[in-house]
Amino acid sequence: MSRTVSIDRITVDAELYDFVVEEALPGTGIDARAFWSGLAALLSEFAPQNAALLRRRDELQAAIDDWHRRHPGADFDPTAYEAFLREIGYLLPEPEAFRIGTDNVDAEIARIAGPQLVVPVSNARYALNAANARWGSLYDALYGTDAIAEDGGAERRTHYNPLRGSRVIEFARDFLDRHFPLERGSHRDARAYAVEGPALRIVLADGGTSALRDPAALAGFQGDRSAPQALLLAHHGLHVELRFDRDHPIGRGDPAGISDVVLESAVSTIQDFEDSVAAVDAADKVLVYRNWLGLMRGDLSADFLKDGRRLDRRLNEDRHYATPEGGTRLLPGRSLMLARNVGHHMQTDMVRLDTNAVPETLVDAAVSALIGLHDLRRTAGPRNSRSGSIYIVKPKMHGPEEVAFADRLFAAVEDLLGLQRHTIKMGIMDEERRTTVNLAACIAAARDRVVFINTGFLDRTGDEIHTSMEAGPVVRKAELKQAAWLEAYERQNVDVGLACGLPGRAQIGKGMWAMPDRMAAMLRAKCAHPAAGANTAWVPSPTAATLHALHYHDVDVSRVQREIAHRPRASLAEILTPPLAGTRRFDAAEIEEELNNDLQSILGYVVRWIDAGVGCSKVPDFHDVALMEDRATLRISSQHVANWLHHRVCTRDQVLRAMRRMAETVDRQNAADPSYEPMSGDPERNCAFQAACDLVFKGRAQSNGYTEETLHARRRQRKAARR
Repeated sequence: MSRTVSIDRITVDAELYDFVVEEALPGTGIDARAFWSGLAALLSEFAPQNAALLRRRDELQAAIDDWHRRHPGADFDPTAYEAFLREIGYLLPEPEAFRIGTDNVDAEIARIAGPQLVVPVSNARYALNAANARWGSLYDALYGTDAIAEDGGAERRTHYNPLRGSRVIEFARDFLDRHFPLERGSHRDARAYAVEGPALRIVLADGGTSALRDPAALAGFQGDRSAPQALLLAHHGLHVELRFDRDHPIGRGDPAGISDVVLESAVSTIQDFEDSVAAVDAADKVLVYRNWLGLMRGDLSADFLKDGRRLDRRLNEDRHYATPEGGTRLLPGRSLMLARNVGHHMQTDMVRLDTNAVPETLVDAAVSALIGLHDLRRTAGPRNSRSGSIYIVKPKMHGPEEVAFADRLFAAVEDLLGLQRHTIKMGIMDEERRTTVNLAACIAAARDRVVFINTGFLDRTGDEIHTSMEAGPVVRKAELKQAAWLEAYERQNVDVGLACGLPGRAQIGKGMWAMPDRMAAMLRAKCAHPAAGANTAWVPSPTAATLHALHYHDVDVSRVQREIAHRPRASLAEILTPPLAGTRRFDAAEIEEELNNDLQSILGYVVRWIDAGVGCSKVPDFHDVALMEDRATLRISSQHVANWLHHRVCTRDQVLRAMRRMAETVDRQNAADPSYEPMSGDPERNCAFQAACDLVFKGRAQSNGYTEETLHARRRQRKAARR
């Protein structure tokens, strides 16, 4: 039994207690006794309320299950269903028209449209990479991915391929010509760049000169005016930096001496405590908090080996430029960082109230905001929030009652820490159906805090399947993306956000591109997100952030938002229509293929979660295509199989046979990892394999289809076996 410390009605795991007292509290001005006593009072007040909200979820789900059993899928009547949901209080009246009042919001959220990263904060190297992804090399992003075709001898090689490099440079020059056109000629013809007075002068190959068609696009420079080391250009609120170095291997061969084109990329980053993190005890959680502390203090570092060299990674400094008018310009070197706390359903025993486990989200709110004080108190060096705010994203909230609860919780934390009201800002994730259909009321419940709403296809689909579990079998997983509810859901999120006045104060976001190695496809597809009126969207890597930034130069999001602000709202009836197969019958080949895909995805993710404690990873699918997997992807796959089992589309024996086959596949895909322990040899004794079985065979009984209870129990079992 681990050592604990008792304060008032709570007992605290000593590892967490020592971290807070010795590391998190110093420098904040908060007394240790006052913090712990305040947390005890907060838990005493809010833990019973949290429990009541969870009971309400279960009551509503039970009523919906009963309705669907009485009205099976083939007889689904959307009008009767909507009336029923209103009767039970699942669907609430929309509030009177309002506009949010959130203030002191940083420009990265309020005004700049651009990519957003989500990263497990438990991994210091990844957390730093994401924070530093505010700026990224376009040359590297193009050269190192399939964004540039590898045909005709332009393949990626161990050593530099000049033909591939020339295609990268052509791409970059086309980008400059589109968004920073010259009065005459092209950036392809440029031989030198110089700053003359307030303007940029470009010497062309024919000996003539040109200027930018929009002189105001020149935002700054570094070095001498006549031969700058860097030029800073601005477009749609984002910056582009041209780097010049004729001694550089690339700049040496470039007619204008351009060695790189650097894009402002990941404007904001969610440092994740939740779906991408495997934190099952105090030791795991302290690592999460410690890395968040390092980010807020600015002193987080990570050393690692790369190509035989030991590297040390730290947060980037701010970037300094001279302005053409003779002044100076300072730009952040890092993303604006938000902390995503865990959901209301998560319980933890690292703090106990009267011997009972407590809602982990309550502890998260207090500790992550306490740590945020280090950024607010800083008097020197780069800041995360220059407006004096702490940003916390709240996932998996069900409806406006839960948002109102989170608003009261944040107010209590502000009182505990002596902060002004609404210092803590809230991101609302629109990923549960009860939030989707009551989104305006949810935003109203935190109208002076909200800085973020987004759509998340995977969690939202997992909740859709679980909510409609009794209605009938759902369509195949790939077909879910074409279901009527999804398009209506994505559209409504933007429409409601615009109607509630989010532009200029908050982000309207879109979900993740899940294929980190398919950048050419991302370049073709993900422009749809800003074109839909979203001023941010999730990407899986810093490289993807740099490439996705191109889309925000192609699309003026603020203009799109103005154009669509008054269009008709999406259909509520479509949002409420479950993606059911109806009278369709799946043949044996379809069932086998679907089980293979679902179960391979589950096993490939779970084995890393249970055995290695990795909460987010690049997992090969059944066809060996690498996908970014986290608990959201696990939720949809496990609920999908649970639904088919419940409605006898497949049998338990079929699932077990497919599970064993896919264990062999996953073992093969991980064969090169010397630390990997195969599942297929003795699956009945393998924790990861059994966790996958629990997720599927007990999936119908899991509250809202969440996977954490199973994962945490099996991970703890695995850790105990290694002691």
